[in-house]
Amino acid sequence: MNTSGSEIKIFSGNANPNLAKKIADALNVPLGNADVGTFSDGEITVNINETVRGTDVFVIQSTSNPVNNNLMELLIMIDALKRASAGRITAVIPYYGYARQDRKAKARDPITAKLVADIITAAGADRVLTMDLHAAQIQGYFNIPVDHLLGVPILAKYFKDKQIEDLVVVSPDLGSVTRARNFANHLDAPIAIIDKRRPKANVSEVMNIIGDIEGKNVILIDDMIDTAGTIANAANALKEYGAKDVYACCTHPVLSGPAIERIQNSSIKELIVLDTIELPEEKKIEKIKIQSVAPIFAEAINKIFTNESVSLLFN
Repeated sequence: MNTSGSEIKIFSGNANPNLAKKIADALNVPLGNADVGTFSDGEITVNINETVRGTDVFVIQSTSNPVNNNLMELLIMIDALKRASAGRITAVIPYYGYARQDRKAKARDPITAKLVADIITAAGADRVLTMDLHAAQIQGYFNIPVDHLLGVPILAKYFKDKQIEDLVVVSPDLGSVTRARNFANHLDAPIAIIDKRRPKANVSEVMNIIGDIEGKNVILIDDMIDTAGTIANAANALKEYGAKDVYACCTHPVLSGPAIERIQNSSIKELIVLDTIELPEEKKIEKIKIQSVAPIFAEAINKIFTNESVSLLFN
């Protein structure tokens, strides 16, 4: 029996309305009636046009580009719902922006991922549901419950269904080895690792490949692809080292700046991404295939609503 309210309501900001609609459809509930816009001076305006008193409310909003606008929309929606006496408010953040600023890499660096966690909590969120945080310890930056979903099973299913022979899963750097190993376990494939040096931010330089990829079909996996320098260089290096077809996949298609051009011109045959971030039409090139996270988010929301264990989704 759900204790926080007898009803479930799903609201969406402007970051990812299509995903919100798919999640609401999967749960068989209508999308909540809310207007989220801006005044002429750029301030965000939120109107919740239905009662939420005592209900279990889920606000779906990725904090993707424009990051600060989407974050403010989320915060203001949470505030509006709290003041309207919602029973429980869950911030559903498929892509958590600022996650890469999760530690002090050098003196006087901010830890913005922690600051954002504090602001979301201060706004009045009772819990958070997210997917593939860039660093798992960000869960600990919140003093409220965080349910952390994984994109790997969805990506792995796509490749399982393709039944590609001679597969090797490749980690694009040393930091992604654990993710690559989990992914490889799903596919029953060996792994290889690219050892690269990064001379400066957003510039990556491939050095060598640890593992056997010659004559193999390879899948590069990462949690997010931003400017696509790392993944494009990695794909080209794998080809040079004798790989057959190079596939790539990630949970969050940030794809900023020269990313689309780099992917188009790289040795990547197919890039599989999830819809945690809405891709505008101009970024939907033939190489990019999108799989939806709506079913797993709908299932997680349902489990939170009925007070069941979300971790069962990982079994």
